[in-house]
This record gives sequence, structure tokens and C-alpha cells, in this order.
Amino acid sequence: MSFGSALTSAILPVLLVAGVGFALGRVRDIQVDALGTVTVYVLMPCLVFYSLATTSLSGGAVAKIGLGVLAFTVVMTLVAEAAARLLGYEEPYRGALVLTSVFPNAGNYGIPLSRFAFGGIGQSVAVLYIAAQAVLMYTLGVFLASRGGDADLREAATEVFRLPLVYAVLAAGLARFFGVVPASDTALMQTIRLVGDASIPVMLLVLGIQLANTRSGSALSQTSTPALLKLGVAPLVAVAVVVPLGFADSAVARVFVLECAMPAAVTPLVLTMEFSGEGGKSVTAAEYVSTVVLVTTLASVVTLAALIWALQTGLLGV
Repeated sequence: MSFGSALTSAILPVLLVAGVGFALGRVRDIQVDALGTVTVYVLMPCLVFYSLATTSLSGGAVAKIGLGVLAFTVVMTLVAEAAARLLGYEEPYRGALVLTSVFPNAGNYGIPLSRFAFGGIGQSVAVLYIAAQAVLMYTLGVFLASRGGDADLREAATEVFRLPLVYAVLAAGLARFFGVVPASDTALMQTIRLVGDASIPVMLLVLGIQLANTRSGSALSQTSTPALLKLGVAPLVAVAVVVPLGFADSAVARVFVLECAMPAAVTPLVLTMEFSGEGGKSVTAAEYVSTVVLVTTLASVVTLAALIWALQTGLLGV
């Protein structure tokens, strides 16, 4: 696959759907929270359950993906923390930089892109990645966002147990373990698949609307460090993590690297707004995070196309 074909076959469909959401967000006042609620509580759990219940991935591969997400998150946290301290970042901006550098948009952006680039296996790996990341997001992520604030960490961390996708993972795992997964052609599984498949275009529309509502302002000049960490360093860390794991299927390893290289996630913005202090600068921590999300998403059009090409041609050794 050439760079051009990676751009048109994998990136372009994502951009087109997200672009519709962006245009809609510009011309109409869309309340994206309602769409987000439907996605998180209905569409995503169905996508997660169906993907995991019917995936060809072995239990060992699933465990390796979870271990890989943990290892990647820990290493990137240490790297980003060191960079923030070296540059003299104070709280809450230090936590904001680490959050945007560590957690990729593995859901709204990553799942659709992985599916377009690597097919069904791409979707399965991306779903597992987002499930593992959700647990870390509402534990480690909450801690990072709340440093310098006065949030209740214990109460915030329990948010992970309110996420339906966590229970969808458990339900799919138990159904596979006991051998009670319904046949894929039954009405129940077809309904779950139909609802789950709807999450992909909806997530892209939500992403576009969120970007349309992002205001960059004076924070634009301060995004170079997290952008470099997210789009440049993160893929290298991902390769260093995935090689020792030794996935039998190279496609799984490649999707894992692709997920890690996604632009900054939107959820850290929510965490920053909820748990972080405002700081004493003209730019708030939330404005800083939203600008990083915008910049990395736009820049990722080129970086991800290049990465997909490199992965599918085997240039990175995975």
C-alpha cells in the first residue's frame, strides 16, 4: 500500500464523516452531550459486546493487548511528566500536558480508522484498546487531572464502574468462557450488531462537532510539545512495547501501534474541566487541552496516513 492509498482508503472516509459533523457544528447549535450519552451508554456497549463475542482473537492475545495498553500508558506518562517538568510546567498545566500526551483518541477516531485500515481485526483490537484505556482514564487520568485541584479522587475513580462498556467486556468474556454466545445470524446478535455498527458514524460525527466547538485562541502557540509527544514519540513507544509482547498475528500488533498513535482524546478535556484548577495564566487548562485536541487531530491526517503505510509495508518491524 502506498502513502496515497493509505490516505484515501483509510483516512479519507474518516475525514469525510467527521467533516460533516464539523460543518453541522458550525451552522447549527448542536448539543453534542446527548449524542455522547447515547454513544457511551447504548451504541458502544453493543459494539464492544458483538466485537469481543465474535472475535477470532485468543484469550492470550486479549491479555497481551490489555498488558500492552498498561505498559504504553505508564511509559508515556513518565516521558510526558519528565518533559513537563523539564519545560517548567506548573499545575494544572503539567497535568493537562501529560493527559493530552498519554491518552489517544482510540474511540471516536481510532475504532473507525482501524476498521477502515485493517478490517474486522482492526475493529476488535481497537475495541479492546478503548476498554482497557477507559479503566486507566478514570483512575490514572483522574489523578493527573486533579493534581492542584480539590477534587474527590475516590469518588471520581468510581466513575469507571458506571461505564457500560466495562460490563460489555465482562459479559462478552463470560459468554465466550461458558460457550453461550448466540449464533451471529440470530435476531439478538443481528440487533446488537446493527446498533453497534451505528456507533462508528455517530462517533465521527461527534468528533467533528466537538472540533467545531473548540476555540484555540492564545493557547495555539503552546501545543508543540504535546503534539510532538502524541504524534511523534507515542508511536515509537508503542513499537517498543508491542515487539516484546510477541503477537502471533502481526495485524494485531500493527493495530495496537496505530491506536497508540491517535491524536489526543476528548475525554481528558472533560476530566480537566471537572477536576483541574484554572491556574493563573490567561489560558485555562481546559482551553489548553481543547487546543491540543484540535491541533493533534488536524496534524494526524498526515502522520497517521504515513504510519498506516509504514505498518502495512512492514517498515517498522511489526
